[in-house]
Amino acid sequence: MEENVPKYQIVKDYITNLIIKNNINIDEPLPTESELMAKFGVSRHTIRKALDDLENEGWLYRKQGLGTFCADRNSVKSYDNKNIAVITTYINDYIFPRIIKGIDQILAKNGYSILLFNTNNRIETEMDILENVLTKDIRGLIIEPTKSALPHINLNYFDELKNRGIPYIFINSFYEELNPSYIIQDDEGGGYMATEHLIKLGHRNIVGIFKSDDNQGLNRYKGYVKALRKNNIKIKEDNIIFYTTEEMKTKPKEKIYEIYSKWENKPTAIVSYNDQIAMWILDPIRELGYNVPDDISIVSFDDSDYAELSNVKLTSIIHPKEEMGRLAASTLFELIGKGKKAFNKPVNICIKPEIRIRNSTKEIELEEVL
Repeated sequence: MEENVPKYQIVKDYITNLIIKNNINIDEPLPTESELMAKFGVSRHTIRKALDDLENEGWLYRKQGLGTFCADRNSVKSYDNKNIAVITTYINDYIFPRIIKGIDQILAKNGYSILLFNTNNRIETEMDILENVLTKDIRGLIIEPTKSALPHINLNYFDELKNRGIPYIFINSFYEELNPSYIIQDDEGGGYMATEHLIKLGHRNIVGIFKSDDNQGLNRYKGYVKALRKNNIKIKEDNIIFYTTEEMKTKPKEKIYEIYSKWENKPTAIVSYNDQIAMWILDPIRELGYNVPDDISIVSFDDSDYAELSNVKLTSIIHPKEEMGRLAASTLFELIGKGKKAFNKPVNICIKPEIRIRNSTKEIELEEVL
């Protein structure tokens, strides 16, 4: 057992996690006192202390001679209703501090505290965090999903939130299986806008770099393809670079080095999944002696601090950042006010893209190639 944690608390945590993980229904039986004593090697007094606490908190009820049963989780007692949980993939870098800042502005204005967690874009970490969140007293949840393009294993936790009457709202993307409330950017429209900007500058041979394990990446890819098709430009499979979260620091740079060191007909432009990737691929471009934008034009996404870090100022699709955070928090308060009706009519907000043009793109003659 964990050191410095009371034995009865370990039993309590086990039972609450059992209820949450297995989405146990009201009136379904829970492990007996004897089963729990055998599992944890503790006394009946310790088991009864855990069960007494959980019964008092509304997690379970007991019938003499029959056993222990799952209670209606709407009866779980609330002691402090001024907490909002916020789960993002990252906290301290890129655009995330500004999103969190926007959320906190609205929460603080309304007297609420923020419980902040990050998953590092790992599904198992998200699972652990959701389990943790469901043992806390919260009024609502704002969450950025982890690897949203993949079939998900954590959906039962959102069922539990619904059972408890705790509203949640997704930002940046969402799990389609849930039909939830969300605030997202029009990533397909952004992919189209970025690609069309390059096409209008005369570029026809355009590389696209996209993240494959989240919906933002796939939707930006759809926009890229849509723009090429509309302008009757041949879509070249070799021009498309997909990468996963685990590959993001290596594969885009490696593929760009390969393209510009080995290909005879070298692309004149790149659509990059985000500003961070765009900054990283500048290394192989410079190493090979090419210049942005004189030789290669780049458009990326998010209009982050990265877009202005180097002498190459990135043309970038604007991410709303603080605006998204404020909108997410304000919308969550509206959902909280609706009670259980919040789940009947989800709020879906899609922010239209805009582009900020800097010096990473340049007009070329149509026949110009590297």
